[in-house]
Amino acid sequence: MKKIALLLSCCLLGIHAICQNIQASIAIIPEPVQLVQNAGTFVLPKNISIELPGLPELKQTANFLQQRLTMATGNTVSISNQNSAAVIKLVLNKTANQIIANEGYQLTVTTSNIIITANQPAGLFYGVQTLLQLFPAAIESNVAVQQVQWQTPCVSITDYPRFGWRGLMLDVSRRFFTKKEVKDFIDLMARYKFNLFHWHLTDDQGWRIEIKSYPNLTKKGAWSADKTGYFGTFSEPLPTEPRTYGGFYTQEDIKEVVLYAKERFVNILPEIDVPGHSLAAVASYPELSCTTGADKYEVGSGENFMDWSHGHPPIALKDNTLCPANEKVYVFLDKVMTEVAALFPFEYIHVGGDECPKNYWEKSDAINALMKKESLKTMMEVQAYFEKRLEKIVENKGKKFMGWDEILEGGLAPNAAVMSWRGELGGIQAAKLKHDVVMSPSTFAYVDYMQGDQIIEPRVYATLRLNKTYMFDPVPAGVDAKYIKGGQANMWSEQLPSVRHMQYMMWPRGFAIAECVWSPKEKKNWNGFVTKVEQHFKRFDIQEVKYAPSMYDPEFIAKNSNGQLLIELKNEVEGLDTHYSFDNSFPDRFYPKYTAALAPPKDAVMLKVITYRGNQPIGRMIAMPIDEMKKRAGIKK
Repeated sequence: MKKIALLLSCCLLGIHAICQNIQASIAIIPEPVQLVQNAGTFVLPKNISIELPGLPELKQTANFLQQRLTMATGNTVSISNQNSAAVIKLVLNKTANQIIANEGYQLTVTTSNIIITANQPAGLFYGVQTLLQLFPAAIESNVAVQQVQWQTPCVSITDYPRFGWRGLMLDVSRRFFTKKEVKDFIDLMARYKFNLFHWHLTDDQGWRIEIKSYPNLTKKGAWSADKTGYFGTFSEPLPTEPRTYGGFYTQEDIKEVVLYAKERFVNILPEIDVPGHSLAAVASYPELSCTTGADKYEVGSGENFMDWSHGHPPIALKDNTLCPANEKVYVFLDKVMTEVAALFPFEYIHVGGDECPKNYWEKSDAINALMKKESLKTMMEVQAYFEKRLEKIVENKGKKFMGWDEILEGGLAPNAAVMSWRGELGGIQAAKLKHDVVMSPSTFAYVDYMQGDQIIEPRVYATLRLNKTYMFDPVPAGVDAKYIKGGQANMWSEQLPSVRHMQYMMWPRGFAIAECVWSPKEKKNWNGFVTKVEQHFKRFDIQEVKYAPSMYDPEFIAKNSNGQLLIELKNEVEGLDTHYSFDNSFPDRFYPKYTAALAPPKDAVMLKVITYRGNQPIGRMIAMPIDEMKKRAGIKK
């Protein structure tokens, strides 16, 4: 009897261990609204049959699912509109399920089949993304993988987004990304249920969209001198330096990308950044400037031409603004917006409005005359005058007007929507004025910032760690949520030398933003999120998508204790041990483990650290000069 009991106990423990392994394998990003794990697993058969509605909107979804299942498993996959015996079924509800709305879905996995139901094709697309995350990471392979158990846990999932606006912005002006690279960016964002691609198409360093009314915008405005180093510190290009770096998208390119995004249920928000950030336009058409000598201007190549020492807005060393007092500017903008509106079906056009210097306007006779004529008292009101006229132009094209939060200054245009980037304050103010808001505060959502310590990360002017990004809530306290359309992350490209580095900066912070804009606030859990991120790192390894391991590296905190340097090390991922050395050797797990603030030995010059999980190194070897720590603590050498 004891033997039987022992055997039964071992069986139960084995089943429990299997269930735990299956549970650990469920790593869905973004976290679904409701997930119930049921007993058993679904095993993918050798001949896979998929049934789905024969709608044009689902063609890409069907092709995508077929491709992933075929390439990774090597199995045969057939698709039909009617197949009662299909093992995977995508079903549109005949009567709308009010709970899941337009983008939600219900996914049921049993031991015999998989059924995804939704009200709209977008919901089926998102359900497919979740389904693939239930399979082993090898499902991401582009070649058949042997000796993999192609199975998923049995689950019941009901899921729908918290916000309708779930965006990622990519700046293609400072660093030009090819059409294929843009498509790849859209592919990856769609996998994580983002539905808004904010395309920053124009800036000081390049005009990237063909405007047939003004061909010089791309003939001259899309090209600059190729520079390597730190953006903002480059030398002024010599007249003899070739201006061969850059590129632009033809209108046919734009149409192709818009269709590509639509097939993945992604809208594209175009941005034409004016009246500041317009050096590429002014260099192409100097008559758009208030400033004499603009005909000598060239497109920016990353050299510094702004003085930020006096705060915001900056003082321009070269006038990069369109002239609000020049009627030619409004003719220009009318023609540009006509062509942009015809290319992009999305309801909004983003018009920038940020970081507009006013010092050249202050010296302009034309601006002074405009101020007298329109009774404008400040330069902020001059920009507001410009924004209100531009809003009418945009609305005349059948589009809605959106800008960065600077458009609040001097008086907001009547129907403008605000994208809040300077923290949350602009969004709060706009919402209280009953204007629509998209939250993209730099404090949480600027994914071009460093992800760890500047001693190891490629240099940028600020740091934003993964755990801070995960704290993002698009609805600030005290704000009526009905005015918050959603949120997004912004990828500025001043310090992006390549598409691989863009991926490094985007992920895993892109995972965090995805969860912040899709998942219920109460479902967010940092430790659980980290576990999921690690599973998705494995998927990215297979896809050969680059990501940052920065979350494994400690944060260095320098403190001045009565003239004595103390160094604290803080890990954002729990369960890691940090080992260190002061003797210039390379620490491993046999070196001292950090437990409390460190006081460097008198003559030490370098602190080296590395993090471990158990017996395995997981963080990077980081060498931190003691002089750097003293500097941060305010201790003189």
